Amino acid sequence: MKLASLDEGRDGRLVVVSRDFTLMLPATGIAATMQAALDDWGGTAWKLAALYEALNDGRAPGETMPYDPARLAAPLPRAYQWLDGSAYVNHVELVRKSRGATLPESFWTDPLMYQGGSDDFLGPTADIALADDMTWGIDLEAELAVITGDVPMGIAAAAAGAHIRLLMLVNDVSLRGLIPPELAKGFGFVHGKPATAFSPVAVTPDELGAAWDGAKVNLPLVSHINGREFGRPHAGTDMVFGFPALIAHAAKTRNLRAGAIVGSGTVSNKSGDVGYACIAEIRAVETIRDGKPSTPFLKFGDRVRIEMLDGGGHSIFGAIDQLVTRYTPPE
Repeated sequence: MKLASLDEGRDGRLVVVSRDFTLMLPATGIAATMQAALDDWGGTAWKLAALYEALNDGRAPGETMPYDPARLAAPLPRAYQWLDGSAYVNHVELVRKSRGATLPESFWTDPLMYQGGSDDFLGPTADIALADDMTWGIDLEAELAVITGDVPMGIAAAAAGAHIRLLMLVNDVSLRGLIPPELAKGFGFVHGKPATAFSPVAVTPDELGAAWDGAKVNLPLVSHINGREFGRPHAGTDMVFGFPALIAHAAKTRNLRAGAIVGSGTVSNKSGDVGYACIAEIRAVETIRDGKPSTPFLKFGDRVRIEMLDGGGHSIFGAIDQLVTRYTPPE
């Protein structure tokens, strides 16, 4: 099923979205919000699934509304936990190679992961509003993410997949000009990671059909910048750590509670023929090849679109479609 949150209140209003992205129907009487549904997944999932099928069959037991991504917040407008991995080690290897650094061997066996801000996510059409496009190095990062149920501390990867409830797309915006000085402090980054955006809908794994193998989504993730295709790397190729492994890594020393979001990191393939999912990666390739980067970072007025299509060319998650705009801080 496809679930979304109307942009109403801090935690949104849960709606079911039809498979063909034409209609939305509030989940009245089942769960007021996405978080409420996740907190009682055993009692709500089957009811939401029945509502979803009724909507698709033209038997909606309530007043529907036209699908409109502009009315949607992120599926979880705010979350208790947002942990982003780096499952595509090729991405890390290229970026490090471009600055003359080698890749530690442990990166192939032990995932990288950071804890991001989760109190203010962006909806799928919300502007990327920032104060500086000259020195901050505004970059997209096209990714996938899963939303979990309750995950016990110390769970094995082999068992972690059973706790995946939903999947969605991510634009994990990065500010490349701010990250290096933050990392140089040896204590992670905050300023370099502004608000993250998510796809209009989150879907249950069955919506992916054979493309979901329990650990990876075996489809291309397509990004456009200003209407031109930027890349379509295959999400199932070169993913060193599947989602169960990432979840197990995140839960090594703590429980994860229902509604925790775990991201894949930038989708990246070893073959450059498929393009890229972030600007930093193509700049790394240019630096290795030419001695310096030539592709600019995003500027005010640029538009980013991220989407994944099934084998028939139909959108699975809807599109993240954002404009980069100037933000003026309050006086």
